[in-house]
Amino acid sequence: MQFNPKNKTSNIILLIASFVIVSLILWNTNSFFKKFKEEERHKMEIWATAHSELLSAPLDADPGDLPLKVFQNNISTPMILVNKDGSTKIHNMPVEKATDTVFIKNTIAKFKSENQPIVIDHLGEELATLYYGNSEVLNKLKYYPLALLLIIFLFGAVIFFFFKTNKASEQNKLWAGMAKETAHQIGTPLSSLLGWNEILKTENINPDITREIEKDINRLETITERFSKIGSLPKLDEHDIVAQTKDAYDYLKLRSSKLIDFSFVSKVENMKVMLNPALYHWTIENLVKNGIDAMKGKGSIHIEIIPDGKYVNIQITDTGHGIPKSDHQTIFNPGVTSKKRGWGLGLSLVKRIIEEYHKGKIKVHSSSKAGTIMQISLKQIPK
Repeated sequence: MQFNPKNKTSNIILLIASFVIVSLILWNTNSFFKKFKEEERHKMEIWATAHSELLSAPLDADPGDLPLKVFQNNISTPMILVNKDGSTKIHNMPVEKATDTVFIKNTIAKFKSENQPIVIDHLGEELATLYYGNSEVLNKLKYYPLALLLIIFLFGAVIFFFFKTNKASEQNKLWAGMAKETAHQIGTPLSSLLGWNEILKTENINPDITREIEKDINRLETITERFSKIGSLPKLDEHDIVAQTKDAYDYLKLRSSKLIDFSFVSKVENMKVMLNPALYHWTIENLVKNGIDAMKGKGSIHIEIIPDGKYVNIQITDTGHGIPKSDHQTIFNPGVTSKKRGWGLGLSLVKRIIEEYHKGKIKVHSSSKAGTIMQISLKQIPK
């Protein structure tokens, strides 16, 4: 995320303020954790004192209600009491673990790492040693700073992607505006070319020349229409996919190098789909030109139309160097290109035209040792 220079000072202040707030929250949480741990220590010392009073009291004496109240109230802190004769007694832990010596030994070692043991004595005589661990509440509190950091991280990630998406949206609007302006600017000389072509038709020249000029003028009109549709939802109408594909194929074949061997096969006739012809022709043109570039101007381009259930597949095959399998998922991303000169927008536009505008699918079948098959799938209109 890049900061706007005009708001750089504000952004720095915001970052510093955020850092200070997070640091204060973490510091306060750590202080609270330590204080809570001290409170548990005091509670355990009271428990040890009550136990000392109970052990040192004569057998016929009444210990009173206070020690019993202390024992009854402590139901959350796990404890192991080791008497001076070596016998042990567990508190606030599963009863079945009381006879498990391995468990007792491991738990004592764990408790010693968490809290300093409390020696229970009376008049200088050691009666027992109390080992205790952290209560469930304290254990949960221990992970609170990590949870807080995770929440802050996720919040920051959301903000980052929001600004990134917002910036990308602004760039898309800019490119769409430039495309529409380009289409508008092309319109003026295009109208002039139409007029000059009509004048040429009245002169004594070969009619084939004016027809070819007219085709190129129509092509420029198509390109203008394409640019004018960028950034807006195009209108789809019912069209024959075979005729539209063949029309794009014929135009490209006529204007491509003779070193390219073109072929066209359709296994179906007059299949209707919802289509925007200008954008679909743009798609075929991009895929064919990519194939020609991959073959370095010499090879074969084969276009085949195959029915596939509810869909119809249009396959454009070239005999170029192929695309490594590891790149199949990234070639449709904006800016990805294998050319020394190029912006990497062609396949990105193709994906958008097919998947977003026509609700179809596009995928690649290729390897680094063979050619490439680009397959477009569009939904048929039921007859």
